[in-house]
Amino acid sequence: MELNSLTAISPIDGRYRSKTESLDQYFSEFALIRYRVRVEIEYFIFLCELPLPQLAAFPKEHFARLRAIYENFSQEDAQRIKDIESITNHDVKAVEYFIKEQFDAIGGLAAFKEFIHFGLTSQDINNTATPLSIKEALHEVFFPQAEQLLSRLEAFADEWKEIPMLAKTHGQPASPTRLGKEFMVFAYRLRRQLDLLRACPVTAKFGGATGNFNAHHVAYPELDWRTLGNRFVSEHLGLEREQWTTQISNYDCLGALFDALRRISTVIIDLDRDVWQYISMGYFRQKVKAGEVGSSAMPHKVNPIDFENSEGNLGMANAIFEHLAQKLPVSRLQRDLTDSTVLRNVGVPLGHMIIAIQSTLKGLGKLLLNEDTIRTDLEQNWAVVAEAIQTILRREGYPNPYETLKQLTRTGAAINPQSIADFIETLDVSEAIKAELRQITPSNYTGI
Repeated sequence: MELNSLTAISPIDGRYRSKTESLDQYFSEFALIRYRVRVEIEYFIFLCELPLPQLAAFPKEHFARLRAIYENFSQEDAQRIKDIESITNHDVKAVEYFIKEQFDAIGGLAAFKEFIHFGLTSQDINNTATPLSIKEALHEVFFPQAEQLLSRLEAFADEWKEIPMLAKTHGQPASPTRLGKEFMVFAYRLRRQLDLLRACPVTAKFGGATGNFNAHHVAYPELDWRTLGNRFVSEHLGLEREQWTTQISNYDCLGALFDALRRISTVIIDLDRDVWQYISMGYFRQKVKAGEVGSSAMPHKVNPIDFENSEGNLGMANAIFEHLAQKLPVSRLQRDLTDSTVLRNVGVPLGHMIIAIQSTLKGLGKLLLNEDTIRTDLEQNWAVVAEAIQTILRREGYPNPYETLKQLTRTGAAINPQSIADFIETLDVSEAIKAELRQITPSNYTGI
């Protein structure tokens, strides 16, 4: 069958294509090839900027034309490289030959062609192209969507900041809280983890066949290639060069980045489950869209499927992130090929995260607050003010206040406003303290 959204094996490119298609500019085979071309071109331009006599005559006005090779890179260009690869059986060498063809097309550049890919191994291209694609995908796709989710959570936190709500610890009624505060917990956690993700350095390997600039040094021993390599990776690619490597990247920083993304996924999973539970408890209803079906058998159902979809996709993302973080930093001696096929999957967990964030946003957009249920739940659990009463009694030096309240709340008798009021009257405290205790209700005992 012809490949399309119906025949694709992966749901990222099939069912969820509309949600993830922005990532094809960073993680598709086309994108990887384009990033490789970009690194090769930028490296050649960098060499032209050095005092290399063989490149002194290169016409600098052609730099723009060279950059246009990757800036205007087309699917036809990518296919040409794949055609060359079918002969070379080497993907990066095919890129080099393609760029040499582009030099021929420009004309007058034959004398400079052998400085394309000069002194490099394929991993100097792969281990710069891939982290560059990850960095740009994060900044141009992931962070904007994550910030959108963060903004929605902060808006709910502000909108619902005065709504008292019964807390549940261990699934049991606990000291009341505020609905807005509980959403702010997730906003706070998400913000912290996004900041940690942004702080992760995006590093690249660039140092020749075994990381020592052997070929560079033997050709131009008078140049400080480590400093030059640092400068190229930083100034031309916006990455940080790893100072000590084998043939491949150490991948330690990439592992840290994947772990940071995994923590963000975990925060959103926790959010999904809590909101799902609030819907189950009746704290929220969901907006109904005309024509939608909640169940094939039960017409009344409006299922919280967006949060379930998000949770499932985040689980997939985390499984892959965990493998990437654990596998990539491990390689036999100076390199084996296991990182190569694994690296081709770095866009997959990001795709699942993008699907999940959009699903969570969609679910949050359907929420309709049900204050009556929240208020009823509070009023049916007056036992939660026991903590407040016994704490004030502690302050006043009342004997055994915890035990006194424990006896009240565990008798099996109903705890309600009247039973609490009756209990307060039995206390051997001043009228002023009793008046203070009478003011405490489940709705106002919500802290700060």
